[in-house]
Amino acid sequence: MDGNGRWAKQRGLPRIKGHEEGAESVSTVMTACRKMGVKYITLYAFSTENWNRPKAEVDALMELLASFLDNRKHELHDNKVRLHVTGRIKDLSRNLQNKLAEVMAETEKYDEAHLVLALSYSGREEIVHAARTIAEKAARGEIDPKNLDEKMFASHLYLPDIPDPDLLIRTSGEMRVSNFLLWQISYSELYITDVLWPDFREEELAKAIEEYGLRERRFGKI
Repeated sequence: MDGNGRWAKQRGLPRIKGHEEGAESVSTVMTACRKMGVKYITLYAFSTENWNRPKAEVDALMELLASFLDNRKHELHDNKVRLHVTGRIKDLSRNLQNKLAEVMAETEKYDEAHLVLALSYSGREEIVHAARTIAEKAARGEIDPKNLDEKMFASHLYLPDIPDPDLLIRTSGEMRVSNFLLWQISYSELYITDVLWPDFREEELAKAIEEYGLRERRFGKI
């Protein structure tokens, strides 16, 4: 969800105002996904690298997330959306961890739609975490390394029950995947748009999905 800072700068506003407007896009896109029949959506909300931003901005982002959970969780209930979180959750404050756990518990029985928030997330770290877990199990004799295959490896990722994404949308014209779901996006279609995230609303989502519908997905076949 790139472009919050640039959106604010273009308007002479502080960066946090861009993040606040970006939160409005989150709400709008969630609703639009439900209308369009998209069952799973993963939002790259905060990467491990984002901790290197100025403390004031990081604190403001964490406050914005807490506010979103407090003030928008009714939208999850109204639309029967289950919340999931992926990433190094222990990096977050205890207060945020508790809020996330509360909302995840409240929505765990919903299956009509799923929202995944990637928080303190790193694709490389997720893969290392899976490899470390498998190695530890092998050392304890719980796994025979000869039986390791892609299916077994994938079962040790953060959220193994969430299907791999069909479409990866990158806003603000960025041409890289930025350490996001590196294992899971192996066969995802990429859609790059110059639209900044705060301006990415239902119309822009419809364009992305329409473009996706025109793609021919062969998965290596003829």
